[in-house]
Order: sequence, then C-alpha cells, then structure tokens
Amino acid sequence: MHLGLFGYGKMGKAIEQIAESQGIEIAWVIRRGDVPSPTLLRQADVAIEFSRPEAAFDNVMHCLRAGLPVVSGTTGWLDRLPEAQNFCRQNNGAMLWASNFSVGVNLFFALNRRLAELMATRPAYAASLTETHHIHKLDAPSGTALTLVNELIENTDRYTGWSLAPDTPASDEIPITAIREGEVPGTHLVRWQSAVDEISIAHKAHSRAGFAAGAVLAAQWLIGKRGVFGMGDVLGV
Repeated sequence: MHLGLFGYGKMGKAIEQIAESQGIEIAWVIRRGDVPSPTLLRQADVAIEFSRPEAAFDNVMHCLRAGLPVVSGTTGWLDRLPEAQNFCRQNNGAMLWASNFSVGVNLFFALNRRLAELMATRPAYAASLTETHHIHKLDAPSGTALTLVNELIENTDRYTGWSLAPDTPASDEIPITAIREGEVPGTHLVRWQSAVDEISIAHKAHSRAGFAAGAVLAAQWLIGKRGVFGMGDVLGV
C-alpha cells in the first residue's frame, strides 16, 4: 500500500508514524500551497486529507478527478461536502469523510444515538453539549460536536437546531459550549438534565494516536471500493 498525505501538521505526522509502523509507504506529502499533478497523485493507492477548512474541498476534488480514493478528516467545510460527495458518486469515485476517526468516538456516536432515542419521550430532560479542544483548532464547534448534535436532532422531535454559547438558545435549539485551552486533543460531553437529576456521557481523547490509527484503518478499507462512506461503514456501527 502506498499512501499519499495532504497536510503535514500534527495529525499528518501522527498518521505518517502509524503508517510506517505498519509497513505502509508514504508516496508523497502535499503541504499548504502545493498544487499536485494527477501524475503525482496516482503514485499513491489512497490519500488521507487532514489539512485546513479552506483547502479541504480542493484537495478532495484533486483526488476524485485523478481517480484516487480519498479519506478526509478535515472539518469546517461541511457547506461544500455534499458537492464533493455528489461528484464522487457521479464519477464512480471513492471517498470517505468523518468528523472523527477514533474507534472510541464512533462507538460513542452509537451510544449517543441510543440515549437520544430513550430521551425522545422524556421531555423533562433537556440536552446540551460541551466540547473542549486545543487552542490551535480553527473551527468551533468541532466537527465531532456537530455530528453529536445532529444525531440528537435526528433522534428526537424536540430540537430543530443548535446554538453556540454565549448565544441564548431558543427552546428548540441545543446549546453547545466550545472551549479552547492548552493542548487538549479533544473532549466531548453530552448532558441530559432535568430538575431532579442529570445523565451525561463523555469521550475524552488522551492523544492523537487514536485518530491517526483510525484514519489509516479507513484508508486501508477504502481501497478497491466505489462510493461515499463514513467511519460507521468501516466499523459496522
């Protein structure tokens, strides 16, 4: 397996380390500002894209136009994600986007959906979400937080949207608090609170290694497939 990397920040370096430990060869690395040629891109069997929100769409499209399967973990560009996914389907390509590649987080997503289903008939409980990340993270709320809150909305009939603190949420909006401090890899807390008690579930990452390992797993899984996928497809959850 030959792997191409878009982005060589902390996540890119962590992915490189995981890949090389598994005997995977890094075919090329595209850094900020580089415009890759189709010939270069095709030297890889699959690409992993962890760049910046303003570059992610173009990076993914470069791969799809070159016929290269691409795994993207960049958040903050969801407004253009459907456009890339539609292009992928129409051109028989392969792409996988996820807000989080950690196996633990994707199990957490499944738990979040189930708890939301249970709370759908419990109007005494109100949902809220808090996410904490390192000070270098550009988007707020995080892509993982948006996945969690959208799952809450989809699995209950009380909420139609969300509001980012310090804005005051409407009665049908889920409040999200986004905290940026230190070098925290990522913590997500979903809280259901009533007047008499509270139920909370949380996921706390200890390092970026879990995200990197999941991205490499997704890249290995995507080779030879056609279509648009998510991490749930990789893990079967």
